[in-house]
Amino acid sequence: MWHLAQVAPQRRETGVVAILDARRQAKKIVRQLRRDYPDATCALNFSSPLELLVATILSAQCTDKRVNIVTKELFARYKTAADFAKLPLPTLERAIQSTGFFRNKAKNIRDCCRKLVQQHGGEVPRDIESLVALPGVGRKTANVVLGTGFGIASGVVVDTHVGRIVRRLGLTEEADPVKVERTLCDLLPKKDWIDFSHLLIAHGRAVCVARGPKCDRCSLRPMCPRIGVV
Repeated sequence: MWHLAQVAPQRRETGVVAILDARRQAKKIVRQLRRDYPDATCALNFSSPLELLVATILSAQCTDKRVNIVTKELFARYKTAADFAKLPLPTLERAIQSTGFFRNKAKNIRDCCRKLVQQHGGEVPRDIESLVALPGVGRKTANVVLGTGFGIASGVVVDTHVGRIVRRLGLTEEADPVKVERTLCDLLPKKDWIDFSHLLIAHGRAVCVARGPKCDRCSLRPMCPRIGVV
């Protein structure tokens, strides 16, 4: 759990919204995005926390659509952490090759599952400290698994969509995902931590794209300073 730093309520000259205004702003953003994307959820297909963990590792530098294609066959063959733990690396590499960076991902998945078997009885732990101690698992992956897999609000998932949009909205100036997450955890009530990333990812794919954001049809335009948008 974050030990949230206290942020002074003064407006900074850089244009980042003052913290008290930013909390109100964040509340308005969540309310509007819930209206725009009532069904926003994780785009990865999974039927267990283990499958979500593996799929999230595979999603690095890869589209969710491609991951879902790969995991459909992968999860049909391998059901448990023990199954993945005993897989020869070349076999796993071939199975996930199309997701990119497959050698590193294969090693992380196998080593992660070996540790699950050795230290957690083959089960995915439900606390962030244990998750980030697993090979290939950082805060983003841990937050995905806890939030989407277990319904535990451990933090805010910060991927490229979330980082880009919150900077455009003026909610933070930070580029480092850990610092962005810390800021968002301070701005948002804990009950919104899980949904916030799903909502922003949906918005980032549909409207607030990386290049050429569709500001003319964005429901957030009245409250968006469009920082960094040319």
